[in-house]
Amino acid sequence: VCGQFKSRALLYTKILQMCVSYRIHRFSKLQIFMTTYYHYYKSPVGKLLLVGDGLNLTALGFPYGKMKRKSEVAWIKDGSTFKNTVDQLEAFFAGERKSFDLNLSVMGTPFRKSVWSALMDIPYGETWSYSELANHIGRPNACRAVGSANGMNPIPIIIPCHRVIGSNGSLTGFGGGLKTKKFLLELESKNNRVVKIGE
Repeated sequence: VCGQFKSRALLYTKILQMCVSYRIHRFSKLQIFMTTYYHYYKSPVGKLLLVGDGLNLTALGFPYGKMKRKSEVAWIKDGSTFKNTVDQLEAFFAGERKSFDLNLSVMGTPFRKSVWSALMDIPYGETWSYSELANHIGRPNACRAVGSANGMNPIPIIIPCHRVIGSNGSLTGFGGGLKTKKFLLELESKNNRVVKIGE
């Protein structure tokens, strides 16, 4: 009987060790996966905080406004990770690029993600109202929720929430401040203007 108890005890010990080992292994993999990199890009609208996981851009923060963001202590500063992002932003602000081709990764509810995805459908140099955006995603009665999701966009400029305005043409709010929103809309309008022959 004692021998049986010893065998069972050894078996349980081995199982416990395997479980602990598996948990540590999974935690290590999770730590690697969750490494966050950042870089500050000096843009015409101020220092923009770029955040990513090494493969995808996960956030863009403004230096002021409701979407003001700062780097965190655990993040790793690495400008080389964001070279492609910076190059495309440079081209955008120079009026040489009208859309972005970047790997993006955002976290949010299915509804918010549907709104952020719809924002990518607003043509460069044009604006939609919150009502138009709500209709576009098939939720015509969800204007207020659409507005809230628009304001929570984690990667502004690249996911162009600045192209959404009030039904009366007012700029309404913007995470980077109305001055920044006005600058972005004027930049796109100027570079989207069709030059007529003889001008």
